Amino acid sequence: MPGIVIVGVQWGDEGKGKATDLLGSRIDWVVKFNGGNNAGHTVVIGDEKYALHLLPSGILTPGVTPVIGNGVVVDIEVLFHEIEALNARGLDTSKLKISANAHVITQYHRTIDKVTERFLGKRMIGTTGRGIGPAYADKINRVGIRMQDLFDENILRQKVEGALDQRNHLLVKVFNRRAITVDEIMTELLSYADRLRPMVADTGLLLSEALDRGETVLFEGGQATMLDIDHGTYPFVTSSSATSGGAAIGSGVAPNKLDRIVGIVKAYTTRVGSGPFPTELFDASGEFLRSRGFEFGTTTGRPRRVGWYDAPITRYATRINGLTDLVLTKLDILTGLKTIPVCVAYDVDGVRFEEVPVNQTDFHHAVPIYEEFHGWSEDISGVRRFEDLPIRAQEYVLALEAMSGTRISVIGVGADREAVIVRHDLTD
Repeated sequence: MPGIVIVGVQWGDEGKGKATDLLGSRIDWVVKFNGGNNAGHTVVIGDEKYALHLLPSGILTPGVTPVIGNGVVVDIEVLFHEIEALNARGLDTSKLKISANAHVITQYHRTIDKVTERFLGKRMIGTTGRGIGPAYADKINRVGIRMQDLFDENILRQKVEGALDQRNHLLVKVFNRRAITVDEIMTELLSYADRLRPMVADTGLLLSEALDRGETVLFEGGQATMLDIDHGTYPFVTSSSATSGGAAIGSGVAPNKLDRIVGIVKAYTTRVGSGPFPTELFDASGEFLRSRGFEFGTTTGRPRRVGWYDAPITRYATRINGLTDLVLTKLDILTGLKTIPVCVAYDVDGVRFEEVPVNQTDFHHAVPIYEEFHGWSEDISGVRRFEDLPIRAQEYVLALEAMSGTRISVIGVGADREAVIVRHDLTD
């Protein structure tokens, strides 16, 4: 079972690093196939906590080759900052490989991102301001800069000149900012070239050869299904393909080599940034979930919006991704609640929707229809077998499984790496 894809089911921050950790020694390669440093994940190993933003979480596992795929946009300064931080803590990052076709985030991408958001005002998307969207826009407009370009100064200069011909008009004439010179971008990018050279490779070839040898490759998606550029809550989405289809596109590996598709879903729901969120809470229950779950962005530190579990979203993600398994995280956060509402459908102007409405306006006006479940008070953080969970917790998990369209194979019951209940092997 060599090709395993992990994707978020909701709006991100579901705890994908825990699933990567769980597979641990059985993985030979871990690939980040989309996004950039606009999202992060926290991995807890013993007493150590690691916050990663750009690097695949597999970089923390000895023996694993971590890969940044062609579908990722790379802020090189952030890349080396993360590498240096891990090296300082005694971790080996020497096996990291980066696709020669991955696009580079530059100074002008970050500037455009920030001023555009301010310009939008109330219509802002809620980006992190890290240049992700503008870098993807340049990629689609065919004026992007790729990793391989840093090793040919003439080509790089031509590409930087072409990109700035467009970007400087926008900065100067629309946003009243100074023009960015070709030389300052060239100086910055070329300063990284020698250090990057050993890392940059034809990663699509490396991964395909690894799969042909029967090695296990884990494809790790950034963000989540509801933030996917095509299938998410557009326009309040990310700029890349965050669903399982993006694993093939963003890595250069054929889709028929992807064997299992694992969705990560919280026992409740969160999102960061603007956009519709039917089950969002603004009361004491919301504060309970936010404080207990420490719901603050790994990358931005922003408080996350919180709400109850949304079953139609999980069914939608199951269908869009072809999920074979679910990993349910943060079940322990619900401990102490007397009742736990679950959204089972929506009401839109008196019409019941069992599935996520395709019409954006309908989803904006969707009112959740709840079914309530009994809570539990027992501490479950030490539980390692499903049968040892309180009966109310078991009932809650089984109800979510029945609503979600695929099996719940793993349950997270705490922040530690070992705090999981395995019901089904993710590689079986």
